Amino acid sequence: MMSGYHGALPSVRRKVFVSYHHRGDQRHYDAFSAAFHDSLQLLTDNSLERRIDSADPSYIMRRIRESHLHGSSCTIVLCGADTWRRKYVDWEIKASLDQQMGLVGIWLPTLPLVGDGTNKPDRLQDNIDANYAVWIRWTNIIADYRQLMNAIEATLVKPRSLIMNNRALMSYNR
Repeated sequence: MMSGYHGALPSVRRKVFVSYHHRGDQRHYDAFSAAFHDSLQLLTDNSLERRIDSADPSYIMRRIRESHLHGSSCTIVLCGADTWRRKYVDWEIKASLDQQMGLVGIWLPTLPLVGDGTNKPDRLQDNIDANYAVWIRWTNIIADYRQLMNAIEATLVKPRSLIMNNRALMSYNR
């Protein structure tokens, strides 16, 4: 699941961006925010679909970079049942990787096992397969907050050459 980072945890609160499907996983974001409020500075998009009034992908990508990701070192993707279907989650992951940020995917309890895997955003899966992104279960991070801190630190020390970010942007929600 997670490659072993065993260094000391940082004494400063890391700024991380949290991407998730708002309608489907808001309750998990709320629980995540409550659990990690003291450990992390959480940035979120507050639903780009409602806030950015544009159909221009380059404008939206610039707004994501400037207004939502600015100052964060890692993006955390909360992966529920429909997260893989959301174009703005894909766009947030792309913008994060364009800025060579760390990437952590969290397997929420609402994400079913399909065969021997799960439906994750394709760009996240590419980076898990490339050993750049870290994939961890919700139950693990709730049981021990240090597992999330270790996952964040692990992705931040990975070589940026591992980043896989050559997919076309999703143009619509699936």
